Amino acid sequence: MILTVTPNPSLDRTYEVPSLHRGEVVRATGERVDPGGKGVNVSRAVAAAGRRTVAVLPLGGAPGALVAGLLDAQGIEVAPVPVAGATRSNIALAETDGVLTKINAPGPHLTADEQELLLDTVRRLAPGADWIACCGSLPRGLAPSWYAELVARVHDAGARIALDTSGPALPAALRERPDVVKPNAEELAEAVGRPLATVGDALKAAEELRAAGARAVLASLGADGQLLVDDEGAWFGTAPADAVRSNVGAGDSSLAGFLVAGGRGPGALASAVAHGAAAVQLPGSVMPGPADLEPSAVTVTTEVPVNRPLREPAS
Repeated sequence: MILTVTPNPSLDRTYEVPSLHRGEVVRATGERVDPGGKGVNVSRAVAAAGRRTVAVLPLGGAPGALVAGLLDAQGIEVAPVPVAGATRSNIALAETDGVLTKINAPGPHLTADEQELLLDTVRRLAPGADWIACCGSLPRGLAPSWYAELVARVHDAGARIALDTSGPALPAALRERPDVVKPNAEELAEAVGRPLATVGDALKAAEELRAAGARAVLASLGADGQLLVDDEGAWFGTAPADAVRSNVGAGDSSLAGFLVAGGRGPGALASAVAHGAAAVQLPGSVMPGPADLEPSAVTVTTEVPVNRPLREPAS
C-alpha cells in the first residue's frame, strides 16, 4: 500500500484552449475537474496502476467534499482530516502547443490542532504502508520544519518516506534523512542556490542533496529525462514523448511509478520514466494506466551524459 500525504490539496479545473490572449474571451475545447495536489496525484497514479493507496489530506468546505467524492469514485481510500477552512480551488489553462498556465489559490490556514491531527493521522496509518509519499507545498500555518517533523515520525513508525517539496521545507527536512526526495530541475537549482545548465550540473546538485541528508534523489529534468542517485551510484533514464498535451501531474506520476516498482534502483527509475512520459501525452491531469505505458521505449544507463545541455536550463 502507498500512503500519500497532501498538506494543501485542491480542486483542479483544467481547460484546454487553442491559445491564450490576455483581455480576450477564450473558448475552451475541453474541460476536466479533478482532485488535485501533488500527493493526491500520486495516489491517482498508484490507483491507475492497480495498486492500493490511501490519501491523507486536510479537507474543508464544499470543495473538500467534492475532492473526497472524486477520489472515492476513482477507488482511492481517503483518510480525511477535517479543517475549518475551505479546500482551495485551482485553474489550469493548457494550450495546444504544450504551454500551461496555472492559477493556484493559497489554501486554508491550518490551526495548531489541525496540524497535529494531520501528523497523528499519518503516524497511525504508517505501519501499514510500503511507502509514504509526502508531496506539495505547505498551507498557511505550517512552518517549513513541518515536513522534517513528519519524516521523523514516519521513521519512528518504521516506514519509508518519499518527499516531493521545495523552498525552505526541503532543506529543513533533509536533516531527518528522507529515503528519497524528488525535485524537478528548478527545485534542484533552488535547493543548491545556483543555475543548472547541463545534466552534469543536475547530477552534482543531486549529490549535494544526498550529502545534506537525502538517502536517494530522483530528479526530473523535463524533456531531458530523469536522474536517480543513491548509495549504489547514479543512473540516467529517458523516453520519447511524441505529443505533449499537458505536464500537469507528470512528476507525480513519475514518483508513483518509482514507488510501485519498489522505490529503488534502475528498475524503479525505468518505471518512473515510463510513467512520466505517458502522463505528458494525456490531457489535463489524467494519470496513465498500464495500457498507456511503453516500457520498451525507456532507456536507463549508468553513463550519465554530464556534458549534455539541458533543453530548459534551471535558474
